[in-house]
Amino acid sequence: MRVNILDIHSSPKFHSSFYGPRYWPTWILLAFFRVCALLPIPINMAIGRFIGVLFNLLAPARRRIAETNIALCFPELDAQAQKKIVDGVIRNCGVSIMESVMALWGQQDKLRDRHTFEGLEHIEAAKAAGRGALLLGCHFTTMDPAGRIFAYHAQAHMLYRKDPNPLLAYALIKAREKYLTSAIVFSDTRQLIKKLRQGEAVWYAPDQDYGKDQSVFAPFFGVPAATVLGTARIAQLGRAVVLPYAHYREDNGHYKLIFGAPLENFPSGDDVVDATRINKIIEDMVRVKPDQYLWVHRRFKTRPPGEPSFYQKKK
Repeated sequence: MRVNILDIHSSPKFHSSFYGPRYWPTWILLAFFRVCALLPIPINMAIGRFIGVLFNLLAPARRRIAETNIALCFPELDAQAQKKIVDGVIRNCGVSIMESVMALWGQQDKLRDRHTFEGLEHIEAAKAAGRGALLLGCHFTTMDPAGRIFAYHAQAHMLYRKDPNPLLAYALIKAREKYLTSAIVFSDTRQLIKKLRQGEAVWYAPDQDYGKDQSVFAPFFGVPAATVLGTARIAQLGRAVVLPYAHYREDNGHYKLIFGAPLENFPSGDDVVDATRINKIIEDMVRVKPDQYLWVHRRFKTRPPGEPSFYQKKK
């Protein structure tokens, strides 16, 4: 009988097949990560910037996606200013790998003295009221160090999608579960709602394009974007407050985590109104440091009927 290592509702499990030759490159990569996690932070950052250079050379398709997204979302900027953001995006994609390595496998206190934290009182107020907190986030490149830092102050769960490499998926979740209360598979809605009803905090990022099903078109940087309805649905079913949550790397190399006040009158009952509001909140967070947002994903992949794709493949 074949074992489904990546069952969509269960957390990744270790399997004897991981010892096979197919996974030897992944073991080497994980060993490299473990060694890098022991290095001083400035060296980690230097390695990350070098990875960004390689990413720019080896993943031109991703750069083209970022260029398209930046041109769509920042039409008021000239070509030079747009290029500066794209260069920063690609560089930060490399840096984010080393930031994740530090957060996942580095010493527990490696980032303890390298951050500021705003808005913790909103999480505490929700907990005191017996309500869960749905942390409305997005895909910044600083996700993993922010998760490690958050764990210094409070407990939280996170939603995630499994990496297609089963061994890597297993290693990532095992590392994250050392400091998170738990990691919940994106498809496990029942577990998510249960945690919220128990008064827990859960990180949730509704800023990627998952197609037309369960989505409506709402403006994101003025561009119609397929936007999932999950935020309103989850908040309602989980009886949770929704707290905007942003995290950035500052110029001095420290990190800043910001939690906003709970959204009022949310959900409203109007899917488009709610999706538009969520997109505007995310847009405002991204505008603070746009080069730290993951613009290499096709945010505008799904188009309204009759509209052509923005992402033309290079011939």
